[in-house]
Amino acid sequence: MPSRSEELYKRARVVMPGGNTRQTVFRHPFPIYAASGSGCHLVDVDGIRYLDAINNYTALIHGHAHPVVVDAVREQLGRGSSFALPTEAEVELAELLATRIGSVEKIRFTNSGTEAVMMALKAARAYTNRPVVAKCEGAYHGSYDYAEISTEPDAVAWGRAGTPLPVPMSFGTPEGVLQDVAVLPFNDAERSVQILEEVGDRLAGVIVDVLPNRAGLIPAERAYLVAIREATRRIGAVLILDEVISARLADGAAQAVFEVEPDLTTLGKMIGGGFPVGAVGGREDVMRVFDPSRGRPLVAHGGTFNANPVTMVAGLAAMELMSPAEFDRLNALGERAREGLRRAMTGAGVAGQVTGAGSLLRVHFHDREMVDFRSALPSSSERDLSRRFYEALLARGVLVAPYGTAALSTPMGTEEIDLFIDIAGDAFRELSCDARVLPTAAQPGRRSPLVAKAESEV
Repeated sequence: MPSRSEELYKRARVVMPGGNTRQTVFRHPFPIYAASGSGCHLVDVDGIRYLDAINNYTALIHGHAHPVVVDAVREQLGRGSSFALPTEAEVELAELLATRIGSVEKIRFTNSGTEAVMMALKAARAYTNRPVVAKCEGAYHGSYDYAEISTEPDAVAWGRAGTPLPVPMSFGTPEGVLQDVAVLPFNDAERSVQILEEVGDRLAGVIVDVLPNRAGLIPAERAYLVAIREATRRIGAVLILDEVISARLADGAAQAVFEVEPDLTTLGKMIGGGFPVGAVGGREDVMRVFDPSRGRPLVAHGGTFNANPVTMVAGLAAMELMSPAEFDRLNALGERAREGLRRAMTGAGVAGQVTGAGSLLRVHFHDREMVDFRSALPSSSERDLSRRFYEALLARGVLVAPYGTAALSTPMGTEEIDLFIDIAGDAFRELSCDARVLPTAAQPGRRSPLVAKAESEV
């Protein structure tokens, strides 16, 4: 008899391409459909309960149905869900974010991280009156044409090391888009600066993720960030930090930990309390390109649901719950999880390492040094191990991303973390008994000094 999830997928295939609206959650032979969630657990439509260790891909920092967030949303729904007018909640959340994040003087809300990045890149082009934007190879910044270039480039097309070529993510991307995107080798300061200087006075802005998941969830090196910051100032370009995910590292976002001050910052995920959200904020003079009070702005920015009051009250409640002490507690759980998983891999005799910082982690089935997208890119066998690790955890009631990334939530405590580690240990042992597993590790995977530094500071 088919499961309820299988039945729903059959229905979905009739009305959606591939039965799917969100590629990230697709799974063979069919996805698992959620029914409900509470705290750090969710229940699927077949009644199976899971420890949720991905939390909607980092968005749910307080897990599911946090009572304070639910109460705020319920009260707002009673007053109305959206208006053709701004609300006080929009002002309050903007004030909170501008107070906490030192580089943010002015801020505007969107409905997703993709939109936030799109508006940030448009702002950089309008502010500088230049066409070219630069990004790091292997960094995910959403699905805007310019932002998704070289997100997951194929080795056949990506060019030589140090001089990465712009590779489209989507078939049919216009050639003109490729011409207006410069791709930088992540953590290679010398070559990245050279590329930026070659673009010169055509460069509008550079967007950087200090902890890019697609590039292995390894941190940007301090020297790299300093070099990019200095180069953008010298060239007169805008530096954008994509903190849609990394803002969860600290009360002042990751930029406070990495000690870099961008011109613009993009936000999303955790700042919406579980509702669709995005934001772009930064220096007042750059943000002025959006200002309609002076007449037609340089960059038009509308949106029916921008700063909708349901998202705003949920986000305000969620962010107020995240005190500096709560950031510290959650980050300590992240370090406990990373160290525990490393020990579990070693104990099972599986070659691998665990990267990440704060409340984020990623399991890799190799122990080579990683500094950028290319060195972190898994082989086909490593990718297969990640998939089987994901399936082994799922079968034991733990949900992570299929590529081994986890994002913790505040309802978790040491009990949940230790359970996660124990279950992962069982999964590692299952893999080690398989003849297809990679050669066993003689010692824990290498960790760069920067990884240890980033973890100690968050």
